[in-house]
Amino acid sequence: MKAVAGGLLLFATLVYVLARWQESAGAVWAGYVRASAEAGMVGALADWFAVTALFRHPLGLPIPHTAIIPTRKDLLGRSLGDFVGTNFLSEEVVRDKLRRAGVSERLGGWLDDPDHAERVTTALAAAVRGAVQVLRDEDVQAVVEQAVVRRVLAQPWGPPLGRVLAQVFADGSHHKLVDLVCDRAYDWVRDNHETVLRVVSQRAPSWSPKFFDAIVADKIYTEVLSFAWAVKTDPEHQMRKAVDRFLVEFADDLQHDPKTMARAEQIKQQVLAHPEVRNVISSTWETAKKMLLDAAEDPSSELRVRVRDGLRSLGRRLVGEPDLRSKVDGWVEGAAVYVVSNYRAELTTLITDTVERWDAEETSRKIELQVGRDLQFIRINGTVVGALAGLLIYTLTQLVF
Repeated sequence: MKAVAGGLLLFATLVYVLARWQESAGAVWAGYVRASAEAGMVGALADWFAVTALFRHPLGLPIPHTAIIPTRKDLLGRSLGDFVGTNFLSEEVVRDKLRRAGVSERLGGWLDDPDHAERVTTALAAAVRGAVQVLRDEDVQAVVEQAVVRRVLAQPWGPPLGRVLAQVFADGSHHKLVDLVCDRAYDWVRDNHETVLRVVSQRAPSWSPKFFDAIVADKIYTEVLSFAWAVKTDPEHQMRKAVDRFLVEFADDLQHDPKTMARAEQIKQQVLAHPEVRNVISSTWETAKKMLLDAAEDPSSELRVRVRDGLRSLGRRLVGEPDLRSKVDGWVEGAAVYVVSNYRAELTTLITDTVERWDAEETSRKIELQVGRDLQFIRINGTVVGALAGLLIYTLTQLVF
């Protein structure tokens, strides 16, 4: 394009020379051609100077206000950054763009696709694997142990346990457990006749006859078995009511009796200090880590299936529930506005810093290569428009004068 524009200038120069020669020979028409070619030369040279001055000093001469891009590159970068920050990163522009984009609805439609949900699930699984593998086991175990132990130690067990038990006893949910205990007690008495006889015989005086001990033991066994059967089959038995009263009083004591609460705290300390409990707390992370890694690796694991189904369910809700879409769009807009409001300078700095790092001559050359074709058309147009303007001016001059 430079060659075309330069060739047109040479053509205008040649026409000017020939027309000037013919004009000196007396040809009337040659004046019109000479004026057109002369003005075309002026237009071509003026536009060549203007285009060249953008990228370098014309003819290497340090003329003021030339080589604009190399010498004012940093200022142009800052101006571009300010322009982008003001016109593209303003709160109104960001909100309007996101609102018109319909982010939540488009996201919902995208997530509802099985392939897309699987892609997101796979990416999340990879992120979980990476995060779990990066963490040091010793550090996580220490944090888990300290967090669990300190939180448990900081909270008294008595009152909250008493409130839970009181609610359970009030609802009668413990009756099934009492039924189970009564059933097991009756079964044990029924199946351990010899054990009861042996215990009674061992407790009998040494001078008591053996046959008498056997009669007494058998009578005691019969009474105990009858009592166990009565407690098992009669929901209103006094023994059951006594157990209920004891449990209710125990729940109340856990909440209000200082001695009972202090005893609960002692039991808590003993439980947490037990080596097995410490081992369980320490091994919590190892167990959780193995479960997470196995679930993340297996595409058919319950965790991945639930995540995948959850993503598709979320997608369907985003498409079908306008209220949810409105909430999600509001969150997205709020997050974007927060970023551009608080980090606009950092975002535009990306532009200014990048431009400042560019080499001036290389930047000028790259920009010229990108827009140079259109700039050479300016030279061509300048030549043609200048020629037409010269012809018009010369013609009007001849007509007026």
